[in-house]
Amino acid sequence: MIHRVLFMISSMRGGGSERQTLMLLKHLDRSQFSPHLYVMERAGDLLCQVPADIPIHSFEDVRKEPMVYLPGGMMRQQIRHLQELLSNESIDVIYDRTFHMTMIAGPASRQRKIPRISTIVSPPELALPLVEKRFVRMKRHRLAKAYKASRQIIAVSKIAADSAATFYQLPSSSITVLPNPVDTNALRQSVKKEQRPETASRLNLVCVGRMTEEKGHRDLINAMVMAQANWPKANPAIHLQLIGDGPLRAELELKARKVREPHSMEFSGTLSNVGPSIINADALILPSLFEGMPNVVLEAMALETPVIATRAGGTIELEREEPTIQWAEPQNPNSLAEAILSFASDPKSAVRRTQAATRLITEHHNIETTCHHLEQYLTAACVHESN
Repeated sequence: MIHRVLFMISSMRGGGSERQTLMLLKHLDRSQFSPHLYVMERAGDLLCQVPADIPIHSFEDVRKEPMVYLPGGMMRQQIRHLQELLSNESIDVIYDRTFHMTMIAGPASRQRKIPRISTIVSPPELALPLVEKRFVRMKRHRLAKAYKASRQIIAVSKIAADSAATFYQLPSSSITVLPNPVDTNALRQSVKKEQRPETASRLNLVCVGRMTEEKGHRDLINAMVMAQANWPKANPAIHLQLIGDGPLRAELELKARKVREPHSMEFSGTLSNVGPSIINADALILPSLFEGMPNVVLEAMALETPVIATRAGGTIELEREEPTIQWAEPQNPNSLAEAILSFASDPKSAVRRTQAATRLITEHHNIETTCHHLEQYLTAACVHESN
């Protein structure tokens, strides 16, 4: 029997959750599952990469602006639309990812008695107030109710699992940690490493992420300013490429004027494929205040690019027996500046960390293994419901 599974994500705009969803859709076993995709709006660079055999459904297709604004009115529309979709498409199981999708999937699936697999992608006590800025207490209550009704709860890191258990008052045993995977073969085939002279004239660092508070771009630029003040003349100058966009971009561009020659910064905006920038950088740098399980770090490790990162959230779990990352403390520009200087001054240690990171990806973040586990959860949910 082939089970019809509905994957739910707000859009396909190219963030970490969107890339993970796309990867899982591509790898899901078609002999067991017929995947559908539900989005709030038909938007995002990744939408065109969704496999052709997957029907895409969107609330945008039926959305009606209310004549009079009522709190919760739009969400009630979304729940009704989802209920109709579940019935019309004979969906057997739902995979909801991100806060808003879980909030509408919970009541919609309960009414139709359809099992759900829910994924928690970041520590909610930090992420929920940033993502859902209004009515946070009410949304926390709704999410707790939705997660308690989920057939299976998946967290992408242990820190996200522990946070969710406390924040939503869930039994720890109800949450399974399933780390984000990387499709290493596809990633490596999509990029090409450029040949560079052994004595490069600059140190190329790349930072990938939406320009919002939690991503720590202010700290990174402050760290650049601190680093340039004490930069050894023998070291190549720093060139920092910032990939991404967001509400803080104008402020960050203004702040970046403090970076002086020979050091430099480049704002590249949103790129549909960040792989070439990562593989051709001397290091990826992640200054986040918190993370669930950062996909961009996983991709850098798979591409054998060194990583400088803050000890934030699930990123910490990307180091086990062997050192894999040049660490800095979150919300500490001075620590980040020291990490950049240490990285530039000790390339041999960077090579050892990168080799260990590549082994970590192969052993613990394999797309086939992750997809197999998800397929088991989806099948178990369908079988349990049929019984």
